[in-house]
Amino acid sequence: MAHPIDDFLFGFRPAQWFWKPALHRYLTGSWSRPRLRPGTARISGNLRHLGLYFHIPFCRRPCAFCPYNRVRYEASLYHQFEMAAHQEIDLVAQLLQDARQRDSGIDPRIGSLYVGGGTPTLQPESLARLILHIREALGQPSDVCVELHPSAMDDDCLSILKRSGVTLVSVGVQSLSDRLLRQIGRSHDAITALQSLRRAVACGFDTVNADLMFCLPTQEPEELDQDIRQVLELGVDQISCYPIFGFPYSELGKRMGYDKIDRPSGFRIRTMLDLIRQRSQDHGFVQRSVWSFARPQNQKFSSTTRHHYLGIGPSAASMIPGQFHVNTFSIQDYIKVLPHQSPVALVMPIHRQFEMAYWLYWRVYEMAIPRDSFRDLFDTELESVYGTFLKYLTKFGILDQQDGCYRVTEQSAYWIHRLQNEYALNYINRLWGQCRQTAWPREVVL
Repeated sequence: MAHPIDDFLFGFRPAQWFWKPALHRYLTGSWSRPRLRPGTARISGNLRHLGLYFHIPFCRRPCAFCPYNRVRYEASLYHQFEMAAHQEIDLVAQLLQDARQRDSGIDPRIGSLYVGGGTPTLQPESLARLILHIREALGQPSDVCVELHPSAMDDDCLSILKRSGVTLVSVGVQSLSDRLLRQIGRSHDAITALQSLRRAVACGFDTVNADLMFCLPTQEPEELDQDIRQVLELGVDQISCYPIFGFPYSELGKRMGYDKIDRPSGFRIRTMLDLIRQRSQDHGFVQRSVWSFARPQNQKFSSTTRHHYLGIGPSAASMIPGQFHVNTFSIQDYIKVLPHQSPVALVMPIHRQFEMAYWLYWRVYEMAIPRDSFRDLFDTELESVYGTFLKYLTKFGILDQQDGCYRVTEQSAYWIHRLQNEYALNYINRLWGQCRQTAWPREVVL
């Protein structure tokens, strides 16, 4: 039987050896692979817009498939982490102040604060204290976004979040099939997930997002269809649907072996994505990114698409002009070095064209490439850098032009999804895998 072209390009390694380096060379201007090495954070004082990310790395029962940096919750360790996080907030605030004075800059506008994990709400009062400190030390964000686990979001917790100024929340439903939830090792059942979504919607947050997984082993399209219908009927404002990923350093990857993890075929991914899109459109939602669908009037919940951002907490990364850096993944080392030393473990210089490629990558993920945003950031025209590339993508129907913006066409979202997975997962596998093995790596080649 002939191998489908998408599975050949993305699943057949010799094919990847050809097209991936060529695309990397064209977009970034370099054949060399990015390298991260030990160093110090160098923050520009001329930042105009800035996002904040805060990582709380604790779970009561870590999921086997989850790739994120987290440990099993212990009250005493959490207390030490909170004290260290307050110290890092003060350290970051001082670095920003020093940079502004050095470069005669102004305070950047804080677009959003995103809190992820882990399970950020294991101690809601602690989270409220940390959010307040971030607001006072770094500035008032326009939105505060928090990830929620169905088993750690009772009424008291949601009330505390509202009082703390949280505006957007995302509930990790994953599935409404108890069979599939047991299979992926989630610590909640379908009833708990539905009740949690109802409480979140009733609280009146600006946006309530429901995370769902698809292409789970043995999952049938009918099961996914039922999940989407039930979630949308509850009145959520957005759904984000992700395929299960195979990370070699995750518990699932270690147990099964990376090469033995069943990767879904392109046909299966495409079928389920089409189903998700159709049900979302039936409900009046529009596609806001490759795998997110939302009410047109609502603020989008997303963790990954801010261009310049600063990260706080173990494993938190930062993307700022000229540099990408990441904190140590070790919670013990994070606690140990603060407040006298920055917890930054690795840095990577970012040259201008690489930063442009990074910006383009996430705008394609959002399915919209605005010319004016590129001009505002880089003081040059988008076509002067990527004109030929955009011309061919438009010619082949991957992009079209609307209102001064290149937009990914609906039928091409699948290909962007596969491309995004290929690059993001490879970079994440290398960086996060090595950072989980040692607190202070000597070098990571992406």
